[in-house]
Amino acid sequence: MRGLLLLLIFLPVALLAHLAGISGIAIFATSALAIIPLAKLLGEATEVLADKSGPRIGGLLNATFGNAAELIITLSAIRAGQIQLVLASLTGSILGNLLLVLGFAMLFGGLKNGRQTFDRRDVDIDATMTILALIAMTVPSLFSLYIADSVRVEELSLTTAATMLLLYILFVIYTLRSCTRERCDAVTVREALPVHAWSSGKSLAVMGLAMAGIALMSELLVASVEAVTDTLGLTPFFVGIIIVPIIGNVAEHLVSVQAAMENKMDLSLSIALGSSLQIALFVTPALVFASLLLGSPMTLQFNQLELIALTAASMISALVSLDGESNWLEGAMLLAVYGILGLAFFFLPLKL
Repeated sequence: MRGLLLLLIFLPVALLAHLAGISGIAIFATSALAIIPLAKLLGEATEVLADKSGPRIGGLLNATFGNAAELIITLSAIRAGQIQLVLASLTGSILGNLLLVLGFAMLFGGLKNGRQTFDRRDVDIDATMTILALIAMTVPSLFSLYIADSVRVEELSLTTAATMLLLYILFVIYTLRSCTRERCDAVTVREALPVHAWSSGKSLAVMGLAMAGIALMSELLVASVEAVTDTLGLTPFFVGIIIVPIIGNVAEHLVSVQAAMENKMDLSLSIALGSSLQIALFVTPALVFASLLLGSPMTLQFNQLELIALTAASMISALVSLDGESNWLEGAMLLAVYGILGLAFFFLPLKL
């Protein structure tokens, strides 16, 4: 995990590549590599503040800033008018957490520790909320096919987004009200991250600088997407649904796998499922409202392929989690589903 910080060298490299007008692929690669350690620092600063604030406030901080890197990247894409890239990256983030992260966690955790157990009561709530979030994202997408008026479609998206935010607030309140020290440790990643002797002021400074760095690198990343797709023959949809989500969440993904290998499956599942819920119920509706302020209105209109992938991911992840046990074979199953979906997205034509 500490080795990730060495990737900070790519921040000035990305800036120099941009100023020198080097190829878009170089700018995309270096800015993507720079975002990884910045996201890690942002997560660690949040954890330090959460640890100093106590279980309830700490849980609220993690619920708010848990996917800040993803939010910043997608805001940059909205500013650039790349709405389809944003929708694809939101789908990809949920798929990545439910299939890729959970799959690797169960696989490596099972190979090292054998059959692992976790509290199914907490997973029941997270799994149910995940399916509910999928329903909330599906309704505007499908019903918009039968609504000819674009204004009504936008109104449907806004009211659905407001409902999703309300539901997320209720979920956070429920979590915090039932929050003991043991429970709150299970819904944050502080057990798996190093505990820094940072003051609150230093933590806030690190958080601010990390967010500024992510915002800057995100601008370069989004601006170079077109060059990457043209040169490598990839579709913007594939870049958004596979590559961008991995870039913004690598550090958190590693923490989940590390927790599973340390036989802390409650923590590992809470990171993977909790991050999916944050993306679906907090980041997605927040972007709908933010897009209005940025002048590029975004509606909750995911294409049918995205909805099929989300349905498959939510069903298989719920099935392997609801028995309160996991093993390496279940992890391999999740990874197989993610791999099949990834190949399918790769072979899609340039225009859907």
